[in-house]
Amino acid sequence: MTTADRVPLSVLDLATVREGHSSADALRGTVEIAQTADQLGYARFWVAEHHNMPAVASTSPPVLIGAIAAQTTTIRVGSGGVMLPNHMPFVVAEQFAILEALYPGRVDLGIGRAPGTDQATAAALRGVSPYLTVEQFPEHLQTVLSLLGDDRIEPSSLRATPVAETYPEVWMLGSSTYGAQVAAALGLPFCYAYHFAMSSDVDKALHLYRAGFKPSPRYPEPWAMVSASVIAAETTEEAQWLAGPSRIMALSLRTGRLGPIVSPETAASVELSDLDRSMLESLPGTQYAGTAEEVVAALDELVERTGAQELMLAGTVYDPATRQDSLARIAKAWGL
Repeated sequence: MTTADRVPLSVLDLATVREGHSSADALRGTVEIAQTADQLGYARFWVAEHHNMPAVASTSPPVLIGAIAAQTTTIRVGSGGVMLPNHMPFVVAEQFAILEALYPGRVDLGIGRAPGTDQATAAALRGVSPYLTVEQFPEHLQTVLSLLGDDRIEPSSLRATPVAETYPEVWMLGSSTYGAQVAAALGLPFCYAYHFAMSSDVDKALHLYRAGFKPSPRYPEPWAMVSASVIAAETTEEAQWLAGPSRIMALSLRTGRLGPIVSPETAASVELSDLDRSMLESLPGTQYAGTAEEVVAALDELVERTGAQELMLAGTVYDPATRQDSLARIAKAWGL
């Protein structure tokens, strides 16, 4: 694939907390990574929503988006994503309408259906409200769309801001066929979370999305983005070394041994059981770790396979400087 043929690249970040450092350090690191992505020519910088996790400081996307947008210039900034069952739709619409008013033409509202946490924490977020349930997700999503200027949906007497001039770009996120079908039915752009859902569902989901897509005023054609977890370094061996913390994090999420992101040295010293190794074979933590040329070749293949019109790069590393270096190497090899 030639440079001219390549799709836009974007970045997903979780504001990961590393051992020996604070949440404030993690958030400052995320802002620095966003500034680097902005300077390198990446299209979007999204932050996730996770709760009650020792390794993740990104708990409130709209707050973090505001901080990032204030410290960048042209890159679009958004949520990857807001977990809608945790929030009242009107509040979400107001938050992103204000962000759009402050940074017009630069704000994305990526919406997901998962809780972004365990069930006990989700219950604490939602309280006793019977209105915050997964079952009401389609209704709540349409409410948000209506409040953010989608005139296909019956208008509400509520206004997210009094006099909106522009609206944020709304995306549907998903790691299954459900999100793909919702995005298709509502004519929304769709991002498949391939970075943690590395099954053949990506092909099925994107097929259902494109086959069932109903054109909307903003999106007459389907628009699909696929995420992938990547680390690029000077050598393949160094990249694999730097990917060690991501493997330990992936393992900890599935075994309940939660903690901050460990260093590559600590990751290399962890004694793994046969079961641990078996789990990591199916979920290695980082999909593509190698030189920039190796990573770009893998991403070219992913685009060819999925027909994605954009790619979003995730990647768990110990040091924000490592992430910045990785993004710089990929940007150069990609031709940004």
